[in-house]
Amino acid sequence: MSATNSTNSHSAVFVLRGIPGLEAAAIWISIPICATYIIVLLGNTMLLLVIVGERSLHQPTYLFLSMLALSDLVLSSTTVPKMLLILWFEAGEISFDACLTQMFFVHAVFALESAILLAMAFDRYVAICDPLRYRVVVTKRLVGRIGVAGMLRSVCIVLPFVFFLKQLPYCDRRVIPHTYCEHMGVARLACADITVVTVYGLIVTFLAIGLDVIFIVVSYVLILKAVFRLSSKEARQKALWTCGSHFSVILIFYIPAFFSFLSHCFGLSVPHHIHIFLTNLYVLVPSTLNPLIYGKEPSSHLSLTSWVSQAITFHLLALY
Repeated sequence: MSATNSTNSHSAVFVLRGIPGLEAAAIWISIPICATYIIVLLGNTMLLLVIVGERSLHQPTYLFLSMLALSDLVLSSTTVPKMLLILWFEAGEISFDACLTQMFFVHAVFALESAILLAMAFDRYVAICDPLRYRVVVTKRLVGRIGVAGMLRSVCIVLPFVFFLKQLPYCDRRVIPHTYCEHMGVARLACADITVVTVYGLIVTFLAIGLDVIFIVVSYVLILKAVFRLSSKEARQKALWTCGSHFSVILIFYIPAFFSFLSHCFGLSVPHHIHIFLTNLYVLVPSTLNPLIYGKEPSSHLSLTSWVSQAITFHLLALY
């Protein structure tokens, strides 16, 4: 295809269909999504305000938590407003550049949040397994370096997706059966070979995000080994409950994302509405639960945040 045709194709408007097959129930589906988004905004903003406003919380653990809250706000705000416009007003039109921008932020923030979860697992490993060296090993400078490294890694691994997708011709295919733009959903519209995009996606999934998951699992295994050596039964139960809740949120974050990508790559025959519901899980549910689970620390400064998070999460579960 000529350069002129490619340019015209890239300046065209794509259409996000939302949840194919469930258009009649769009308003009802939007209610829990809207409620969840409000909870995400309130819970994570409150957590950030508490951490920023209280100097005693300017410690590595809480700095990681503030990074997680900020990434949750960006990830949900990148997708949910457009999602609600589609469900409420059928406003699914999106330009090619806007679609790529949304895709970039979705995948870059996901990769950044994965790095933050790994850093938090490392933080807890040092705190539990080597507490005497914690203040020496985990410093504010290290937290800053981890944050910068996480952002650089995210940008570096996601930018090639944008480059690859910009080179593809899209002919007359414009409809994306989804609530937001993700790289395989856009790539499947191309009237050209997308092997490079698929292979690069597999490399990123298994060598970047996959390694994060492996290291997180190893960290929690070592933490659990240390927990079982505790002499106090009450301390063991508390530590096991904390680790279990953390790991549950991590599973909710990773499993839908891996399922979404692998089902696209290997052409698994999954109904569109189920696929879309699952991919929306890692955008909304972890962002809602993170303030509750990670903000529930033995600190009076975070007690209000934890209480409010529990209340709004209870109402969220009632909605679902």
